[in-house]
Amino acid sequence: MNALDTKINAAFPGLVVRKDLVKAVKGNAIVPTYVLEYLLGQYCATSDEASIQSGIETVKEILRKHYVHRNEAGLVRSNVREKGRYKVIDKIGVALNDKNDAYEAEFANLGIKKVVVDSGTVKSHPKLLVAGVWCIADVEYEHTEDKAVSPWILGTLKPIQLSHFDYEAYLKARQEFTTDEWIDLLIQSIGFDPEMFGKRSKLIQLMRLIPFVERNYNLIELGPKGTGKSHIYSEFSPHGILISGGEVTVPKLFVNNQSGKLGLVGYWDVVAFDEFAGRQKRVDKSLVDIMKNYMANKTFSRGVETLGAEASMVFVGNTKHNVPYMLKHTDLFEEVPEKYYDSAFIDRLHAYIPGWEVDVIRGEMFSIGYGFVVDYLAEILRHLRSDDYSDRYKDLFRLSSAISTRDRDGINKTFSGLMKILFPGGGASKEETEELLRLSIEGRKRVKDQLMRIDTTYPDIDFSYFAAGDRKIAVTTLEEDEYPTYYRRRAAAQQEGQPEIQEEVVSRNSVPSISKAESVLPDAREGHRVFSENQKGVSFDLLFGPYVRGARKITLTDPYIRLFYQVRNLMEFIETVVKHKAPEDEVDIHLVTARDDLKADQQKANLLSIEESCLGSGVNFTWEFDGAGTIHARHIVTDTGWKISLDRGLDIFQHYEMNDAFSLSNRLQQFRSAKGFEVTYMRLG
Repeated sequence: MNALDTKINAAFPGLVVRKDLVKAVKGNAIVPTYVLEYLLGQYCATSDEASIQSGIETVKEILRKHYVHRNEAGLVRSNVREKGRYKVIDKIGVALNDKNDAYEAEFANLGIKKVVVDSGTVKSHPKLLVAGVWCIADVEYEHTEDKAVSPWILGTLKPIQLSHFDYEAYLKARQEFTTDEWIDLLIQSIGFDPEMFGKRSKLIQLMRLIPFVERNYNLIELGPKGTGKSHIYSEFSPHGILISGGEVTVPKLFVNNQSGKLGLVGYWDVVAFDEFAGRQKRVDKSLVDIMKNYMANKTFSRGVETLGAEASMVFVGNTKHNVPYMLKHTDLFEEVPEKYYDSAFIDRLHAYIPGWEVDVIRGEMFSIGYGFVVDYLAEILRHLRSDDYSDRYKDLFRLSSAISTRDRDGINKTFSGLMKILFPGGGASKEETEELLRLSIEGRKRVKDQLMRIDTTYPDIDFSYFAAGDRKIAVTTLEEDEYPTYYRRRAAAQQEGQPEIQEEVVSRNSVPSISKAESVLPDAREGHRVFSENQKGVSFDLLFGPYVRGARKITLTDPYIRLFYQVRNLMEFIETVVKHKAPEDEVDIHLVTARDDLKADQQKANLLSIEESCLGSGVNFTWEFDGAGTIHARHIVTDTGWKISLDRGLDIFQHYEMNDAFSLSNRLQQFRSAKGFEVTYMRLG
């Protein structure tokens, strides 16, 4: 175990589990992750390897004996009959048989129906009445001559979720972790390796949890397929439900006016619409109208009666085009079903998660470290739904008065959710508070900026805030920084054939956009550039090409050219030099780096390989280890008088699939997501 896993086990004994164990026990059981982790939490919530292995075998045995596979349902029913009583793990739904005035259960996999359930069980677990709940149940069999009576009898029923928890102990244990450690613990808890994500990417992942911790929160995430958009809502919590296909009826979602039966919003904390995108999806207009009212007012009507609910609404779907295409030709809501492509509906969304910033899920991204048993974390988040943290920035910052009430509500609810997740007991620094506030403003701004493209009656809004001393700070979205020309287009210019309005936009970092392909690289000039995490369109050609052109000698100082990916970055820098030198010229590139004490032989072998590969290319590559061990700064110096200071050296890209020959991010740097970094260009002499 690493230091963080050791700390996690010490702070939360019995409440955490190694996340790779789910795959080890799941086999071909089609059950949500929280069901498996509930069982793992009973037998494997320890750091002792022998106990873990014993627990895995126990859980496997429980699943083998009691989980009902549909193709083995007949065998299980036979076991119930022969033994008289048998324990099963199945998804159970309950309906009221008004003719018999009795509640009757249906077992999804076992295939039995009309199993009588006492009203006390239904009152204790009302979700049984809507969509079904995963349970551990004792089923009995007693044959009777009366054909109207079912031979199946429900002995006991226990929903698979945590029965109790100590919230005060949770708050106390949180204080033992730094903010970065806590974020990594949460990322591991949802199944990912935090080493594979930058800070912004981690926060975007955690934004998916806000609907579980914030009442009546309306969230949308659109982006490329395969990024895990729906995983949280189907696997993470017993309090959320994922509606596949994105198609649902008014009675199922809200209320059946004939029977008076409440729909999903009356029983679940989160209702998520999967595969929501698709312009041609069939949608009932009356459903959209009721949903708009519910999303705005938290109420819906049943005849003459008005009912309230607390369910958060989440809409996730895939996009067909990349971001610059959507910004140039339509907008970021282009894939929303036609009847939802309504400014009133869109305006009720509190935040838009940029799904295009989330990497496609790869095998190496999954965690093998420790995280919370998910039903424990789900209960913690549910407990926090009744709290309001939306005012916790107001002693430090204030929003611009130009921000409307609806925009302000969206920002405040997102901020409140993030604060509950990261700082449930308070204690956020000014810098941490500001980071969450900016992310919250950005989430709502993405919604509003697209609304202004869809409906010209929406005015421009100044999404800014004020810090101490009335210092005004503007907030921009990442795609606004990357594609300013396309981002600021208004609907009127597109629809009426008017000339495009091109405004000069100052990005969050006051740097020019470099995302679009340029046939001619910009001239070398002094200056400072700041690049945001997840920004794309960045390459060594654009960063260094104009500055290495014409150089005969280049010295690169970087103490961290050690690991394979770092040496590969060096090779790509040399490729940039080769592309920008004249064929008849020769360039000396000298590297000064630090020795890798753990893998010095491999480091040396890699550098020798680069040296050999440069032979005959017009590049003479040499290198040396810093004997004093004192170098820390990273920079490039050319004999043409340029010094380029690099706060991260050449290590500016996030993890990407380096072994996939058919991956564009492997072949072309501009398709990779960048880490946050800064570059300073200076003239020497």
